[in-house]
Amino acid sequence: MIITRKDIAGKIITYLQHQISLTELVDWAESMMMEADFEPQDYETLRDIVSRLGVADVKAFGMTWEDCEQFLFRLGYEAHVIVKESTSMAAA
Repeated sequence: MIITRKDIAGKIITYLQHQISLTELVDWAESMMMEADFEPQDYETLRDIVSRLGVADVKAFGMTWEDCEQFLFRLGYEAHVIVKESTSMAAA
């Protein structure tokens, strides 16, 4: 299996959208480090980001919104936040 920029960005995005947990993101990254190959033209960047995701659950490393934003930027994506009033709070 060859991992691409799009694959990694997609996984980070699903994490930021709360579709997967940090544990699931870390497990995926650890698995990719052991089993997958990275696109040769982006090898260093992809390996660096995936290895960092693999330790995101370790307190000494952690992972902030800014880290995710920077990872996405390095993968060729821009992160934007949309904040809107919650429908559950609007009724209160």
